[in-house]
Amino acid sequence: MAVVDEIKQHMTKALKEGQRERVSILRFALSVLYNKEKELGRPLKDEEAYSVIRGLIKKGKEAAEQFRQGKREDLAQKEEEEIRILESFLPKPLSEEELERMILEAVKEVGAKGPKDHGKIMKLMVARVAGRIESEVLNHKVRKILESLSS
Repeated sequence: MAVVDEIKQHMTKALKEGQRERVSILRFALSVLYNKEKELGRPLKDEEAYSVIRGLIKKGKEAAEQFRQGKREDLAQKEEEEIRILESFLPKPLSEEELERMILEAVKEVGAKGPKDHGKIMKLMVARVAGRIESEVLNHKVRKILESLSS
């Protein structure tokens, strides 16, 4: 089931159960996802939806930090609850070991010899990890493994 459809289902359930805060954040997330679909002129792929949801989570974390600096713990906790709701729609993150194993498999598959093959590995890995790890973490790990091959 597509992520957008899953969020719609959860929102309907929350509406029936009278969970106003949950409905509010799910409605907001759907609104942002629909706007992205309009912008692209097509339905979102799951990877794109995950990216949008991650963006909302990042903004929520920044807002919670700002509320804490302003001594508004109540609002910071509200943001963190919204973050937990949004995170429930992301796929289970990869462990360090799983990521390393997947990168090593890709290295063998491509026949990578060192850092010059970074682009090939990243292209393959981005499709495989789809929403399960942040791109900066993936990039760093791929670079580290490729540098160790050339040593």
